[in-house]
Amino acid sequence: MDLLQDLEWRGIIYQQSDEEGLNELLNKEKISLYCGTDPSADSLHIGHLVPFLTLRRFQQHGHRPIVLVGGATGLIGDPSGKSEERKLLTVETVQQNAEGIKNQLEAIFEFEGENGAIMVNNYDWTHSMDVITFLRDIGKHIGINYMLAKDTIANRLETGISFTEFSYTILQAMDFLHLYEQHNCRMQIGGSDQWGNITSGLELIRKIHPDESKAFALTIPLITKADGTKFGKTAGGAVWLDPERTTPYEFYQFWINTADADVVKYLKLFTFLSHEEIEQLEESVQAEPHLRKAQKALAEEMTRLIHGEEALQQAIKISEALFSGDVRSLTAAEIKQGFKDVPSYNVNGEFDGGLVDLLVAAKISPSKRQAREDIANGAISINGDKVTDTNYVLQESDRMEAQFTIIRRGKKKYTLIKY
Repeated sequence: MDLLQDLEWRGIIYQQSDEEGLNELLNKEKISLYCGTDPSADSLHIGHLVPFLTLRRFQQHGHRPIVLVGGATGLIGDPSGKSEERKLLTVETVQQNAEGIKNQLEAIFEFEGENGAIMVNNYDWTHSMDVITFLRDIGKHIGINYMLAKDTIANRLETGISFTEFSYTILQAMDFLHLYEQHNCRMQIGGSDQWGNITSGLELIRKIHPDESKAFALTIPLITKADGTKFGKTAGGAVWLDPERTTPYEFYQFWINTADADVVKYLKLFTFLSHEEIEQLEESVQAEPHLRKAQKALAEEMTRLIHGEEALQQAIKISEALFSGDVRSLTAAEIKQGFKDVPSYNVNGEFDGGLVDLLVAAKISPSKRQAREDIANGAISINGDKVTDTNYVLQESDRMEAQFTIIRRGKKKYTLIKY
């Protein structure tokens, strides 16, 4: 199976500008192609991943990926999918965001070797261009009627669109032209919402290089869950690649909690597992769903790719400790990850260590009477160990790394005591 057939099998291809021409080109030579993102935040989230992972698939087949961070376009704001104007970011914020995103993209691609990836920032060739040059050399080739026909612009005409965002598609087209001329870049990959911007690049290349130009566009479908809801969102918001925003444990948990109806689709879109491996996991979903082999494979592949093997093993360790209740083996750093969103209580000032008083103060039990009942009934555990003595006084040994005590009421209600 060739590359395009593999992409079709995985459900990655949504639109192509010239399927026959692209297939012929890929069978004939190794090409350079690019995918870009604007640094509107200091981290990517998992909704950004599939186009870049698709670019990585091309690299695995011998093609050279160009990874673009939009330091210039990020200052303008893409109107795609937006009903109103974006808030403009400062140059300093955009450049800072760009650095954070570059570091994350470096985990996905190989930058060494014959087809090593190239990282570029469109601020480098855009910021020094004067307005006269932009209007004469670029703007002259893009017709107003052509731009008005773009969905991203047409959808905003009633609610309003500034000349700044109206011009965004030209700036992205200029990126494609620059990479075509400087790196012989023959194709751009993006999400389905980028089709209008990408084809503007094709138009600009065709106008400026009418005789020899042959460039291509490929877009990827919008990813949704089987129930129709948006992919990549949790109760806490987006799932970020930055471990400070979304810890590796939370990242791992997001994938392992994938519904059976979605997991095979995600294995195809996000992982580099072979067809045979994915088909075996699909059979497991049908025959033995309780084992959740597909979800575990998905969570392990994605966490390893984005955060590395060490972070993956740490996420697995935290997951197993929370499932079993055996939390004493966790380090302080692992406790911070695993208990990031559970209720917590800070012990300040004088505290005699009485468990009953602590349960009430931390709102684990509503009253002292209930606290004594909970302890006597075996419903209270300290650091995984059941306590049934209503007169129990916490010891120094109950403070894990002198920072935390983990109290559990019942099977699942955890509270983190901080010192």
